[in-house]
Amino acid sequence: MTTKERIDLGEFRFESGESISNLEVAYETYGEFTGDNAVLVCHALTGSAHVARRPDAGGETAGQARAWWGDVVGPGKAIDTTEYYVVCTNAPGSCYGTTGPASENPETGKPYGTDFPPVTVGDWTRAQRELLDALGVGRIHAIVGGSVGGMNVLDWLRRFPDDVERACAVAAAARLDAQCLALDTVARRAITSDPNWNGGHYYGGEPPEAGLARARQIGHIMYLSKTSMARKFGRRSAGRETVREEPPDAAAAFFPYREVESYLDYQADKFTDRFDANSYLYMTRAMDDFDLSAGYESDADALAAFEGELLLLSFTGDWHFTVEQAEALADACRETGVDVAHHVIESDHGHDAFLVEPEKVGPPLSDLLEEGLAGRAITDTGPEVDDTGDFAPVHTSLFSE
Repeated sequence: MTTKERIDLGEFRFESGESISNLEVAYETYGEFTGDNAVLVCHALTGSAHVARRPDAGGETAGQARAWWGDVVGPGKAIDTTEYYVVCTNAPGSCYGTTGPASENPETGKPYGTDFPPVTVGDWTRAQRELLDALGVGRIHAIVGGSVGGMNVLDWLRRFPDDVERACAVAAAARLDAQCLALDTVARRAITSDPNWNGGHYYGGEPPEAGLARARQIGHIMYLSKTSMARKFGRRSAGRETVREEPPDAAAAFFPYREVESYLDYQADKFTDRFDANSYLYMTRAMDDFDLSAGYESDADALAAFEGELLLLSFTGDWHFTVEQAEALADACRETGVDVAHHVIESDHGHDAFLVEPEKVGPPLSDLLEEGLAGRAITDTGPEVDDTGDFAPVHTSLFSE
């Protein structure tokens, strides 16, 4: 049993203080609701509500051609849709069905553009809570999210602590560090300096594809690790048969067009076909703004009211959201008495590991949903530390059958 729907939540006031007359939220559900089996999945920066494969998708859902976590969510998968009622919503400000900058402003009959209110992760959480209310879902059995979706999970725990029994934040942290903030800044500048951006009111004309392409390329570099880039591309030439549309500089005809360049160009071309430049600005701003301790004395204070169980998964090759950041969050949980487990997964895939290594992510997620932190794949309360003070990754065999 699956559904793909949009719901109008009516007037919605954003945390910025601005409001719109109607917020439509795109969502998908999988499985049958039995009253206590709801699992909310929160997508990452450019994801959609299309988290699992659907027999009726027809190859494409809301502009995103494939289910972004189809190897983790589905019948017989780690988040088993034959047992759980899975809900995934598209966040406000995005461009995959939920109201955002590209949506029509009912007051003008034209797209909002940059007249759309600023969006926060807290706005995502409140919209999700309103949607679940409309679906008749009260307390959630579990909430799971990766990357900024993991921040969305943490926001649920501080905002609606009584509504969540179990939670898992994958490849996430309590806030971004200065390096990631800086890179996001450059990515946004790439968009806003594109002549076609036109102050965000480019709809009906030429979109700022060049700026969005550069922004996405910066993002992809953030998502990969040095090891994975060396393995995938090295310094290899893409080959004479690989032709780029136009040389990026005068010397390009003399020097090789490398595989890493070809990869980044390919990813940029795919992304500009499916995502809105303004939405990229709004979504990255929401991620950059998130700080778990905002309005509280500390991260521990922000999570103090949560009485459920929290699983943190981090990856050794991830420099976007690091192992150390996840462990600092685990320490905050222990300080305030939150039942937490932090598992460090050995991986050289960088931040993308949570998407490309389902065999490592799936087993602890499955155990969390079935047995909580007492599950067989979740046996300790934190990563081992060797005699140098560094974190020793949990061996992947712990996550295998």
